[in-house]
Amino acid sequence: MATSSYAANILILGDSLSAAYGISEEQGWVQLLQDDLPQHHIINASVSGETSSGALRRLPALFTDQTIDLVVIELGGNDGLRGFPPQQLKENLTQLIQLSQQANAKVLLTEIMVPPNYGPRYSQKFNQVYQDIASKMAVELIPFFMTDIAPKSHLMQRDSIHPNAEAQPLINQWMQPYIVKNIDE
Repeated sequence: MATSSYAANILILGDSLSAAYGISEEQGWVQLLQDDLPQHHIINASVSGETSSGALRRLPALFTDQTIDLVVIELGGNDGLRGFPPQQLKENLTQLIQLSQQANAKVLLTEIMVPPNYGPRYSQKFNQVYQDIASKMAVELIPFFMTDIAPKSHLMQRDSIHPNAEAQPLINQWMQPYIVKNIDE
């Protein structure tokens, strides 16, 4: 179990991959993270079906009630599934990061990838958005946590999109070191 020297408010701003879609909230990786880091307050503001533009509309209100020390942005999957232009995703993610930084929060950006059936051109442009933003905005990019999980059917729900309860501890193990490192710095 990781420990930190102070209590931080950590906001997880994501979609169904962080909202425990199809399983109980207690089984989700965000709750498992909270269980492992009881000295911190983790706010799971993830919503199934959320797009980057939807999160952009919601984010200002999330900063009004409390000070947020770290924002973890796990968004883009629904933008991709809906075929939104990668440039729109880039603009929205950039604004989410800027709003978070203006509120004096550190930001972690989680890479998201679209399935290859969207074609190599779209997939490449979509995936490049995360690299470009991380470089331009000087935020740490967390590699996509589903890369090793999605190909394993025993870790996926029947829809082959969402991780099941068995996958959640693996996601927590993947995400936790990035989060702990950024609240301890």
